[in-house]
Amino acid sequence: MSDEFQRRSVQCITPSGLHRMSYVEWGDAEQQRVLVCVHGLTRAARDFEYLARAMCDRYRVVCPDLPGRGESDWLKNPAEYALPSYVANMVTLIARLQVESVDWVGTSLGGMVGMAIAALPDSPIRRLVLNDVGPVITAQSLNRIGAYVGKAPPFPSLEAAEQYVRSVCESFGPHSDTEWRFLAQNVVRSDAEGGWRMRYDPAIAEGFNNREPDKDIDLWPLYESIRCPTLVLRGEHSDLLRRDTAAAMTERGPRARVEEIPGVGHAPSLIQDEQIALVREFLT
Repeated sequence: MSDEFQRRSVQCITPSGLHRMSYVEWGDAEQQRVLVCVHGLTRAARDFEYLARAMCDRYRVVCPDLPGRGESDWLKNPAEYALPSYVANMVTLIARLQVESVDWVGTSLGGMVGMAIAALPDSPIRRLVLNDVGPVITAQSLNRIGAYVGKAPPFPSLEAAEQYVRSVCESFGPHSDTEWRFLAQNVVRSDAEGGWRMRYDPAIAEGFNNREPDKDIDLWPLYESIRCPTLVLRGEHSDLLRRDTAAAMTERGPRARVEEIPGVGHAPSLIQDEQIALVREFLT
């Protein structure tokens, strides 16, 4: 795919100091209708490139690299890789965009951030898409993710890095070789020794070491405070968003619409046309 996007940054703050958060955007910078897309735990802004190109006729599409990922600065205090910091960063970004409201697509962690903002009084989120995430984050999925996050070795080649990404992201479902290369290139970087490394701060794994390994995360109070129209995408084989949780989401809080993506676990990549079509129809 071509690089017809703009990369910008905004200065944000946490208790340990200032940091720069990078973001990319597609579409007309004067367009007042803005779509913010936020990636999962170890992913990056450009994951949404296929979706952004499909939406930028209607939206200015803005995709941040969360702190510690992609082109954004790493935080001085790893304990700040947490929901309150991410929410504060996103509020700063929305202020930079100079709009009163945004639509939101959040994959996994990005959806948790979206839920937290959408639950606030006078929230700027107009419509919300939760991509394979909900008010219960299962211990099973957290243990699976914790088994690899922050533990990736250096890779001798881009091909080796791609094979690693394919292995840890197998649950994304079937993709072409071109799509897997795209998904790998978004999250790796070359190093000074001529090899390749993951592009995220390994310290984001510390949160997984400070939790009860058999306990789900319960975010129902956040979800039940959401009032905006909400679409939930669930991978058929997801271990993070259980089917019973998704069903309950249609009856509680914003009474979301749920669409299940066949042949996919955690999480749909929003690369395939049929996945993009679900998001576009809901938002436009």
